[in-house]
Amino acid sequence: MTRILQSLAEISARYDVLLCDLWGCVHNGVAPFPAALAALQGFRAQGGRVILITNAPRPARFVAEGLDRMGVPREAWDAIVTSGDAAQDAMFAGAVGRRLWHLGPQKDDGFFTEIPPEWQGRSHVERVPFDQAEGIVCTGPFDELNEVPEDYRPRFLEAKTRGLPLLCANPDVVVDMGETRIYCAGALAALYEEMGGRTLYFGKPHPPIYDMARRRMAEFGLTDDSRVLAIGDGINTDVAGAIGENLDVLFVSGGLAAEQFGADVENPNADLLRAWLDARQQDPQYTIGRLR
Repeated sequence: MTRILQSLAEISARYDVLLCDLWGCVHNGVAPFPAALAALQGFRAQGGRVILITNAPRPARFVAEGLDRMGVPREAWDAIVTSGDAAQDAMFAGAVGRRLWHLGPQKDDGFFTEIPPEWQGRSHVERVPFDQAEGIVCTGPFDELNEVPEDYRPRFLEAKTRGLPLLCANPDVVVDMGETRIYCAGALAALYEEMGGRTLYFGKPHPPIYDMARRRMAEFGLTDDSRVLAIGDGINTDVAGAIGENLDVLFVSGGLAAEQFGADVENPNADLLRAWLDARQQDPQYTIGRLR
């Protein structure tokens, strides 16, 4: 049965590495949470390593630059692993073909232009119009503030008829940007699957992003999974992914599902929390209202 914490410090001595989600845990898409930053900096000050593991559909460099602009200090983290990194590897390997239609906002263009060193000179991927594509790379809606998945049903029907596979660069279904809930690539991919299309995933809760995180851990000389704590607010991504990888996990209940656990976001109601987790057949080792 999950243990409700008041602070990360209650258990931090048990772990050498945090695999910490970003959106909903460290920031809300607009501004960082000061208490979360303090918790991560405190963990690092005691010798721990913080790897930010996010379903953002962009390579890590772009995520780091976004955190800088938001005011997240570099002292709060050691490395970043993104769904975009893991999905990029698959794209350049030809998982959905070589002539690809990009479904997503312009801010995600780095998914194509930021070619990792290991793929330099041999990526052979070309972005083309939809009618020339042999595959789709989805990083989100074109207009994430105004569009919903159903807007893409006609295009997806044509894509399914043509047998186009879809690479989903971000398995998240929704995120909260400040007070606004927006759809992510995962919602579009779910619709495509529902319609009979073939979809490939590489971010949380799927193994490739965790394999990449472990490679980053190994660079720090850390290989013991029992000393790793995953942190996240997504029950179907962060929590399910960590449990699937046999990692301890701290569920941040004050993120996406905050309204389910009572009026005090900082202090989830234990009965409501456990009933909600039971209904989803998930049992994280720990829960905290907000990361602090």
